[in-house]
Amino acid sequence: MAEDVNRDLRAARRADTEVRIIEAATELFTERGYVATTLADVAKHAGVGARTVYVRFATKAVLLQRCLDVAIAGDYHRVAVPDRDWFRQAMNAPTVEERIARMARISAMLMGRTGPLLQVAQQAEAIEPEIAERAQAARTQTHQAIGGFFRKLAADGLISKRNVDWLAETGAVLGQAETYLLLTKTTEWTIEQYESWLVETWTRLVG
Repeated sequence: MAEDVNRDLRAARRADTEVRIIEAATELFTERGYVATTLADVAKHAGVGARTVYVRFATKAVLLQRCLDVAIAGDYHRVAVPDRDWFRQAMNAPTVEERIARMARISAMLMGRTGPLLQVAQQAEAIEPEIAERAQAARTQTHQAIGGFFRKLAADGLISKRNVDWLAETGAVLGQAETYLLLTKTTEWTIEQYESWLVETWTRLVG
């Protein structure tokens, strides 16, 4: 019994330490950029020993990726977005209108949480092969998820199957992080306006 309690306490301390490191790293990455942030800086900002950060995150690239994973998910659980209940609900809502509204809400939620870190990741891609590889994998996953969303609309009989490949490809491009980041540079839209734009644009595509 005492061993179980001690194990639980150790796990809680490890989890608390990870939260402190991720929060500190996210703040420094978004304030200073990728190059100007060091693991030693993160350790100091988090109030932990430098060795603690190095043991948990062997490289700065690994730490940035973990920060992105947490921002995307909205929590510290290692559960992929397609396996989340809110994503499944969007994929299986009863009407096309509700599905599009839910998927636009998810996209806006993710971009709102990750936007500043995504800009950091773009900086890091040029100098970190690991980040570049993970970024490309993320683009592929987004493409598959959103493209699959439109293909499922057609498969479920909610929209016409005509031109479904074009629809899936076009809809997926609109939902990519790069599209959101470009909009932040060319418009003064709020995240709510971005969400409304997705709803209107995706609705017009399937109309």
